[in-house]
Amino acid sequence: MLTRRHIRVKVMQCIYALTQSKDDSLAKQEKFLKVSMENMYSLYLLMLSLFIELHERAEEQLNLSSKKYLKNTSDNYPDKEKFLKNKLLIQISGNKSLKEELANRKLNNWYLNEEYVRIIYQEVMESDIYATYMSSTQNSYEEDKKLIIDLFREIIAPNEKIYDYFEDDKLTWVDDIPIVNTYLLKHFKKVKESSLPSYFLPELYKDEEDLVYAKRLLTKTLLNNAKLEQEIEGKTPNWDKDRIADIDAILLKMAICELLNFPSIPERVTINEFLEIAKEYSTPKSSIFINGILDKLVKEYKQDGKLKKVGRGLM
Repeated sequence: MLTRRHIRVKVMQCIYALTQSKDDSLAKQEKFLKVSMENMYSLYLLMLSLFIELHERAEEQLNLSSKKYLKNTSDNYPDKEKFLKNKLLIQISGNKSLKEELANRKLNNWYLNEEYVRIIYQEVMESDIYATYMSSTQNSYEEDKKLIIDLFREIIAPNEKIYDYFEDDKLTWVDDIPIVNTYLLKHFKKVKESSLPSYFLPELYKDEEDLVYAKRLLTKTLLNNAKLEQEIEGKTPNWDKDRIADIDAILLKMAICELLNFPSIPERVTINEFLEIAKEYSTPKSSIFINGILDKLVKEYKQDGKLKKVGRGLM
Protein backbone atom coordinates (compact mmCIF):
# COMPACT_ATOMS: atom_id res chain seq x y z
CA MET A 1 0.00 0.00 0.00
CA LEU A 2 2.78 2.42 0.94
CA THR A 3 5.16 3.14 -1.92
CA ARG A 4 8.74 4.31 -1.48
CA ARG A 5 7.63 7.83 -2.39
CA HIS A 6 5.01 7.80 0.35
CA ILE A 7 7.66 6.59 2.78
CA ARG A 8 9.99 9.43 1.77
CA VAL A 9 7.16 11.91 2.40
CA LYS A 10 6.52 10.39 5.82
CA VAL A 11 10.21 10.70 6.74
CA MET A 12 10.22 14.30 5.49
CA GLN A 13 7.18 15.11 7.65
CA CYS A 14 8.84 13.52 10.64
CA ILE A 15 12.07 15.50 10.24
CA TYR A 16 10.10 18.70 9.65
CA ALA A 17 8.13 18.12 12.87
CA LEU A 18 11.41 17.67 14.71
CA THR A 19 12.90 20.91 13.35
CA GLN A 20 9.78 22.83 14.33
CA SER A 21 9.54 21.36 17.82
CA LYS A 22 13.32 21.43 18.48
CA ASP A 23 12.97 17.94 19.95
CA ASP A 24 16.11 15.95 19.17
CA SER A 25 14.92 12.62 20.64
CA LEU A 26 15.64 10.01 17.97
CA ALA A 27 13.51 7.37 19.68
CA LYS A 28 10.56 9.75 19.76
CA GLN A 29 10.94 10.52 16.06
CA GLU A 30 11.16 6.83 15.16
CA LYS A 31 7.93 6.24 17.08
CA PHE A 32 6.29 9.23 15.38
CA LEU A 33 7.26 7.84 11.97
CA LYS A 34 5.86 4.39 12.70
CA VAL A 35 2.61 5.78 14.12
CA SER A 36 2.22 8.12 11.17
CA MET A 37 2.51 5.23 8.70
CA GLU A 38 0.13 3.07 10.74
CA ASN A 39 -2.38 5.92 10.91
CA MET A 40 -2.42 6.01 7.12
CA TYR A 41 -3.79 2.46 7.17
CA SER A 42 -6.45 3.53 9.69
CA LEU A 43 -7.46 6.30 7.31
CA TYR A 44 -7.82 3.74 4.51
CA LEU A 45 -10.04 1.58 6.73
CA LEU A 46 -12.22 4.54 7.71
CA MET A 47 -12.71 5.58 4.11
CA LEU A 48 -13.64 2.03 3.14
CA SER A 49 -15.94 1.61 6.13
CA LEU A 50 -18.04 4.55 4.95
CA PHE A 51 -19.58 2.09 2.49
CA ILE A 52 -20.55 -0.18 5.39
CA GLU A 53 -22.28 2.78 7.01
CA LEU A 54 -24.07 3.72 3.76
CA HIS A 55 -25.31 0.16 3.30
CA GLU A 56 -26.60 -0.06 6.86
CA ARG A 57 -28.28 3.33 6.64
CA ALA A 58 -29.96 2.41 3.35
CA GLU A 59 -31.26 -0.77 4.95
CA GLU A 60 -32.63 1.17 7.93
CA GLN A 61 -34.38 3.65 5.65
CA LEU A 62 -35.91 0.87 3.57
CA ASN A 63 -37.21 -0.87 6.69
CA LEU A 64 -38.78 2.34 7.91
CA SER A 65 -40.33 2.90 4.51
CA SER A 66 -41.84 -0.59 4.45
CA LYS A 67 -43.54 0.17 7.78
CA LYS A 68 -44.97 3.34 6.19
CA TYR A 69 -43.26 5.62 8.68
CA LEU A 70 -41.75 7.60 5.84
CA LYS A 71 -41.29 7.60 2.12
CA ASN A 72 -37.97 6.32 0.84
CA THR A 73 -36.21 7.71 -2.25
CA SER A 74 -35.89 4.18 -3.61
CA ASP A 75 -39.67 3.68 -3.71
CA ASN A 76 -39.81 5.31 -7.14
CA TYR A 77 -37.48 2.80 -8.83
CA PRO A 78 -38.18 -0.60 -10.48
CA ASP A 79 -36.27 -2.48 -7.76
CA LYS A 80 -36.19 -0.42 -4.59
CA GLU A 81 -33.70 -2.87 -3.04
CA LYS A 82 -31.19 -2.63 -5.88
CA PHE A 83 -28.73 -0.50 -3.91
CA LEU A 84 -28.88 -2.92 -0.98
CA LYS A 85 -28.21 -5.83 -3.33
CA ASN A 86 -25.19 -4.16 -4.93
CA LYS A 87 -22.66 -7.00 -5.06
CA LEU A 88 -19.55 -4.92 -4.32
CA LEU A 89 -21.34 -3.12 -1.50
CA ILE A 90 -22.24 -6.49 0.01
CA GLN A 91 -18.62 -7.65 -0.38
CA ILE A 92 -17.56 -4.69 1.73
CA SER A 93 -20.39 -4.54 4.27
CA GLY A 94 -20.39 -8.30 4.79
CA ASN A 95 -16.63 -8.57 5.20
CA LYS A 96 -16.11 -10.00 8.71
CA SER A 97 -12.33 -9.62 8.55
CA LEU A 98 -12.70 -5.92 7.74
CA LYS A 99 -15.12 -5.41 10.63
CA GLU A 100 -12.77 -7.25 12.99
CA GLU A 101 -9.88 -5.02 11.93
CA LEU A 102 -12.01 -1.91 12.50
CA ALA A 103 -12.95 -3.21 15.96
CA ASN A 104 -9.36 -4.15 16.85
CA ARG A 105 -8.19 -0.66 15.98
CA LYS A 106 -11.19 0.86 17.78
CA LEU A 107 -12.15 2.78 14.66
CA ASN A 108 -15.70 3.69 15.65
CA ASN A 109 -15.42 7.21 14.24
CA TRP A 110 -18.61 7.04 12.20
CA TYR A 111 -20.64 5.76 15.17
CA LEU A 112 -19.43 8.73 17.18
CA ASN A 113 -19.89 11.17 14.29
CA GLU A 114 -23.09 10.08 12.57
CA GLU A 115 -23.68 13.49 11.04
CA TYR A 116 -20.97 12.82 8.45
CA VAL A 117 -22.63 9.57 7.41
CA ARG A 118 -25.95 11.40 7.08
CA ILE A 119 -24.35 14.05 4.90
CA ILE A 120 -22.78 11.49 2.55
CA TYR A 121 -25.92 9.34 2.46
CA GLN A 122 -28.10 12.32 1.56
CA GLU A 123 -25.74 13.38 -1.23
CA VAL A 124 -25.71 9.83 -2.59
CA MET A 125 -29.51 9.56 -2.57
CA GLU A 126 -29.91 12.90 -4.34
CA SER A 127 -27.22 12.28 -6.95
CA ASP A 128 -27.74 11.61 -10.65
CA ILE A 129 -25.30 8.71 -10.27
CA TYR A 130 -27.66 6.95 -7.86
CA ALA A 131 -30.77 7.80 -9.92
CA THR A 132 -29.24 6.41 -13.12
CA TYR A 133 -28.16 3.22 -11.36
CA MET A 134 -31.52 2.64 -9.65
CA SER A 135 -33.46 3.32 -12.87
CA SER A 136 -31.49 0.73 -14.82
CA THR A 137 -32.88 -2.79 -15.14
CA GLN A 138 -29.40 -4.24 -15.71
CA ASN A 139 -27.99 -6.49 -13.04
CA SER A 140 -24.26 -7.18 -13.25
CA TYR A 141 -21.20 -7.01 -11.06
CA GLU A 142 -19.56 -4.52 -13.42
CA GLU A 143 -22.53 -2.17 -13.14
CA ASP A 144 -22.47 -2.51 -9.35
CA LYS A 145 -18.74 -1.83 -9.29
CA LYS A 146 -19.13 1.22 -11.51
CA LEU A 147 -21.65 2.68 -9.06
CA ILE A 148 -19.26 2.34 -6.11
CA ILE A 149 -16.38 3.81 -8.10
CA ASP A 150 -18.48 6.75 -9.28
CA LEU A 151 -19.90 7.44 -5.82
CA PHE A 152 -16.45 7.39 -4.30
CA ARG A 153 -14.83 9.53 -7.00
CA GLU A 154 -17.63 12.11 -7.34
CA ILE A 155 -19.18 12.31 -3.87
CA ILE A 156 -17.11 10.78 -1.07
CA ALA A 157 -13.49 11.58 -2.00
CA PRO A 158 -14.07 15.29 -2.78
CA ASN A 159 -16.40 15.93 0.18
CA GLU A 160 -15.04 18.95 2.05
CA LYS A 161 -16.75 18.15 5.35
CA ILE A 162 -15.13 14.70 5.45
CA TYR A 163 -11.79 16.30 4.55
CA ASP A 164 -12.15 18.88 7.36
CA TYR A 165 -13.06 16.15 9.82
CA PHE A 166 -9.97 14.08 9.00
CA GLU A 167 -7.78 17.19 9.05
CA ASP A 168 -8.97 18.02 12.57
CA ASP A 169 -8.61 14.42 13.76
CA LYS A 170 -4.97 13.81 12.84
CA LEU A 171 -2.56 16.34 11.39
CA THR A 172 -0.68 13.84 9.22
CA TRP A 173 -3.91 12.79 7.50
CA VAL A 174 -3.94 16.04 5.50
CA ASP A 175 -1.23 14.66 3.22
CA ASP A 176 -2.50 11.09 3.44
CA ILE A 177 -6.02 11.74 2.14
CA PRO A 178 -5.09 12.12 -1.58
CA ILE A 179 -2.81 9.06 -1.38
CA VAL A 180 -5.46 6.91 0.31
CA ASN A 181 -8.20 8.08 -2.05
CA THR A 182 -6.09 7.31 -5.12
CA TYR A 183 -5.17 3.90 -3.76
CA LEU A 184 -8.77 3.05 -2.85
CA LEU A 185 -10.01 4.07 -6.29
CA LYS A 186 -7.43 1.83 -7.99
CA HIS A 187 -8.33 -0.97 -5.58
CA PHE A 188 -12.02 -0.70 -6.52
CA LYS A 189 -11.17 -0.80 -10.21
CA LYS A 190 -9.25 -4.06 -9.80
CA VAL A 191 -11.69 -5.86 -7.50
CA LYS A 192 -13.51 -8.93 -8.81
CA GLU A 193 -16.63 -10.77 -7.74
CA SER A 194 -14.34 -13.67 -6.79
CA SER A 195 -11.99 -11.51 -4.68
CA LEU A 196 -11.39 -12.87 -1.20
CA PRO A 197 -12.20 -10.83 1.95
CA SER A 198 -8.45 -10.31 2.42
CA TYR A 199 -8.41 -8.24 -0.79
CA PHE A 200 -9.83 -5.34 1.22
CA LEU A 201 -7.11 -5.68 3.87
CA PRO A 202 -3.89 -5.11 1.89
CA GLU A 203 -0.50 -5.07 3.57
CA LEU A 204 0.69 -1.62 4.60
CA TYR A 205 4.24 -2.38 3.45
CA LYS A 206 5.21 -4.23 0.32
CA ASP A 207 7.75 -6.14 2.41
CA GLU A 208 9.85 -5.83 5.56
CA GLU A 209 12.55 -3.98 3.60
CA ASP A 210 10.28 -0.95 3.27
CA LEU A 211 10.03 -0.56 7.04
CA VAL A 212 13.80 -0.98 7.37
CA TYR A 213 14.30 1.60 4.61
CA ALA A 214 12.05 4.10 6.40
CA LYS A 215 13.87 3.77 9.70
CA ARG A 216 17.34 3.91 8.10
CA LEU A 217 16.52 6.98 6.02
CA LEU A 218 15.20 8.78 9.10
CA THR A 219 18.01 7.87 11.47
CA LYS A 220 20.89 8.35 9.03
CA THR A 221 19.55 11.75 7.94
CA LEU A 222 19.13 12.94 11.53
CA LEU A 223 22.37 11.53 12.90
CA ASN A 224 24.42 12.97 10.03
CA ASN A 225 22.76 16.38 9.91
CA ALA A 226 25.95 18.42 10.34
CA LYS A 227 27.84 16.35 7.77
CA LEU A 228 24.98 16.63 5.28
CA GLU A 229 24.94 20.41 5.65
CA GLN A 230 28.65 20.46 4.84
CA GLU A 231 27.96 18.45 1.68
CA ILE A 232 25.60 21.17 0.49
CA GLU A 233 27.87 24.12 1.30
CA GLY A 234 29.66 25.55 -1.72
CA LYS A 235 27.38 23.82 -4.21
CA THR A 236 25.27 26.91 -4.77
CA PRO A 237 26.26 30.60 -5.05
CA ASN A 238 25.81 32.68 -1.90
CA TRP A 239 24.98 29.62 0.19
CA ASP A 240 23.09 30.60 3.32
CA LYS A 241 21.29 27.79 5.08
CA ASP A 242 19.02 30.26 6.89
CA ARG A 243 17.61 31.49 3.57
CA ILE A 244 16.78 28.06 2.19
CA ALA A 245 13.23 26.86 2.79
CA ASP A 246 13.04 24.29 5.59
CA ILE A 247 11.44 21.68 3.32
CA ASP A 248 14.12 22.21 0.64
CA ALA A 249 16.89 21.73 3.19
CA ILE A 250 15.27 18.56 4.54
CA LEU A 251 14.72 17.09 1.07
CA LEU A 252 18.32 17.85 0.08
CA LYS A 253 19.71 16.14 3.18
CA MET A 254 17.44 13.13 2.70
CA ALA A 255 18.40 12.83 -0.97
CA ILE A 256 22.13 13.04 -0.21
CA CYS A 257 21.70 10.49 2.57
CA GLU A 258 19.93 8.13 0.16
CA LEU A 259 22.56 8.61 -2.54
CA LEU A 260 25.38 7.70 -0.18
CA ASN A 261 23.78 5.02 1.99
CA PHE A 262 21.40 3.04 -0.22
CA PRO A 263 23.46 1.38 -2.97
CA SER A 264 20.49 -0.59 -4.36
CA ILE A 265 18.64 2.61 -5.31
CA PRO A 266 19.92 4.18 -8.59
CA GLU A 267 20.90 7.83 -8.30
CA ARG A 268 18.42 8.85 -11.01
CA VAL A 269 15.57 7.25 -9.06
CA THR A 270 16.60 9.12 -5.91
CA ILE A 271 16.86 12.46 -7.70
CA ASN A 272 13.58 12.08 -9.58
CA GLU A 273 11.67 11.01 -6.48
CA PHE A 274 12.86 13.94 -4.38
CA LEU A 275 12.24 16.41 -7.21
CA GLU A 276 8.63 15.21 -7.46
CA ILE A 277 8.18 15.58 -3.70
CA ALA A 278 9.67 19.10 -3.87
CA LYS A 279 7.20 20.08 -6.61
CA GLU A 280 4.31 18.99 -4.41
CA TYR A 281 5.43 20.16 -0.98
CA SER A 282 7.73 23.15 -1.45
CA THR A 283 8.05 26.31 -3.56
CA PRO A 284 7.62 26.45 -7.36
CA LYS A 285 11.38 26.86 -7.89
CA SER A 286 12.44 24.27 -5.32
CA SER A 287 12.80 21.36 -7.73
CA ILE A 288 15.14 23.39 -9.98
CA PHE A 289 17.23 24.44 -6.98
CA ILE A 290 17.43 20.90 -5.57
CA ASN A 291 18.14 19.35 -8.96
CA GLY A 292 21.08 21.72 -9.52
CA ILE A 293 22.72 20.84 -6.23
CA LEU A 294 22.15 17.09 -6.54
CA ASP A 295 23.54 17.02 -10.09
CA LYS A 296 26.75 18.69 -8.89
CA LEU A 297 27.04 16.31 -5.96
CA VAL A 298 26.47 13.18 -8.06
CA LYS A 299 29.25 14.21 -10.48
CA GLU A 300 31.55 14.91 -7.55
CA TYR A 301 30.73 11.61 -5.83
CA LYS A 302 31.38 9.65 -9.02
CA GLN A 303 34.76 11.31 -9.51
CA ASP A 304 35.71 10.58 -5.89
CA GLY A 305 34.39 7.02 -6.01
CA LYS A 306 31.89 7.72 -3.22
CA LEU A 307 28.83 6.78 -5.27
CA LYS A 308 28.66 3.00 -5.42
CA LYS A 309 25.44 1.54 -6.79
CA VAL A 310 24.56 -2.13 -7.19
CA GLY A 311 21.64 -4.01 -8.75
CA ARG A 312 18.63 -2.54 -10.48
CA GLY A 313 17.35 -0.69 -7.42
CA LEU A 314 13.92 -0.24 -5.94
CA MET A 315 11.39 2.55 -6.10
